[in-house]
Amino acid sequence: MARSAPPPMSDDKLRGLLRHHGCPMPFHAVRTFFLGAIASPGSMGSPLRAAEALFGGELPVFDSDADANALIGGLIGLWNRISDHQGRAKPFRLTRIEVPATNEGLASLALIRREEIDSFREGLFGASESLDLPERAHKALGVLSQMRAMIEGTRDVAGRIANAGEADDTKVLLQQFRELTRIAEHEMHETVLACVRARRRPQPVLH
Repeated sequence: MARSAPPPMSDDKLRGLLRHHGCPMPFHAVRTFFLGAIASPGSMGSPLRAAEALFGGELPVFDSDADANALIGGLIGLWNRISDHQGRAKPFRLTRIEVPATNEGLASLALIRREEIDSFREGLFGASESLDLPERAHKALGVLSQMRAMIEGTRDVAGRIANAGEADDTKVLLQQFRELTRIAEHEMHETVLACVRARRRPQPVLH
């Protein structure tokens, strides 16, 4: 009888493995880093190379083969799941967390969204300073850059709100963040779709 495939590793378990091995990138940022790397026309388009990039260019030292297989297998599984988001019908979703309607909650959410945007761009570009990206992808990255500036501004506002004790303003900003999240997801997905279309377009034959 054929042995059934093991169940996919849970996000919580993979998150713990990344922490255990000293990955400098938090799990929510690893997700968008992989999304960018999958879409990229650059040279990082494999799960193993992307996994190495998470740790600065080479994988950490493992205590055993089982230890190595657990982390690498978990990262490849995550890569495969995120690869499913290359079609119009299955858009990527950023990490959802519940935060209190406080200055600290707003600041933590803003940090997560900024890290997700930064890591998406890092995965897309890899070691390249520039890429020949489709026009729609360039436009989307411009929107994401503007959003990043807004998010950093929100973190600054969060500090001033705390000093002023204006809890109602914090609640309003958290509500606005839901719309920012939706826009960021849309622009990331449009970048992925544009890059996928560009890869599938027939290349001219040089004579």
